[in-house]
Amino acid sequence: MRITILGSAAGGGFPQWNCNCRNCAGVRAGTVRAKPRTQSSIFIQPDAGGDGLLLNASPDVLQQIKATPALQPGRALRDTAIAAVLLIDGQIDHSTGLFMLRERNGKLPLWCTDAVAQDLTTGNPILRVLEHYCGVDRRRLQPDGTPFEIPGLAPLVFRAIALSSKAAPYSPHRDAPEPGDNIGLSVTDPRSGKTLFYAPGLGEIDGPVFAAMQAADAVMVDGTFWTNDEMQRMGLSRKTAHDIGHLAQSGAGGMVEWLDKLPASTQRFLIHINNTNPILDEDSAERAELTRAGITVCEDGMALDL
Repeated sequence: MRITILGSAAGGGFPQWNCNCRNCAGVRAGTVRAKPRTQSSIFIQPDAGGDGLLLNASPDVLQQIKATPALQPGRALRDTAIAAVLLIDGQIDHSTGLFMLRERNGKLPLWCTDAVAQDLTTGNPILRVLEHYCGVDRRRLQPDGTPFEIPGLAPLVFRAIALSSKAAPYSPHRDAPEPGDNIGLSVTDPRSGKTLFYAPGLGEIDGPVFAAMQAADAVMVDGTFWTNDEMQRMGLSRKTAHDIGHLAQSGAGGMVEWLDKLPASTQRFLIHINNTNPILDEDSAERAELTRAGITVCEDGMALDL
């Protein structure tokens, strides 16, 4: 299977439109060696050149399609290689791109949990709005590890598991978490026997999550913040990374420590990187630490074959 990174930044992208932190100001001025990034999304195809699954519909999806010819193969007057969309959660940076897909010919196949479907019909009623356009063929996603297939994407096998993170601020269960508010997704290609584990929003790593990571040949996980108090120290928020549902990379129990426990053969990637995170600076000490640990920082346009 082919995995293409369409967007690798957290909400707001990089540089964020209204931010003048060291990273954002530096990349604009050319004084920080870093690459601009759109908001987090990936595209998975059973075979390069074929139709695939869009994981998360970023607000930047039109820019991502323009930058990725594989998503617009041009086989007909109206065409797309997006066979279906699967949402990891109901956050704005992962769901509002659905509006940009409203001209689809026929209903949009959309895989999401009941919790996310509730968010997107109540707090942020995207699915109701789309009924006035292409409509949505919503497929129920069970976050219990049960294997399932998606029509048109054979032979790939998918498994979703519930994660500890945070529902969107407009969710009716923002402060009363439900299984399925956030999921991790394992994708296996039985031809190669290879598996990807994808979890761009991850508040903590429990037994089932770490088992899924250990079973994968490549893990692509939450790279939002370097430290738990990153936003607080910069005066940008009163909340910690943990408060908003993200596991910081550094420190005891951080993502780097967890990734170091995986088998040596596992490919390790960080995605959903906030504009304040020093790992965006390719000359930073934090980036050098990741390089020594064998961890790759995702970039828009990167492709991985498993």
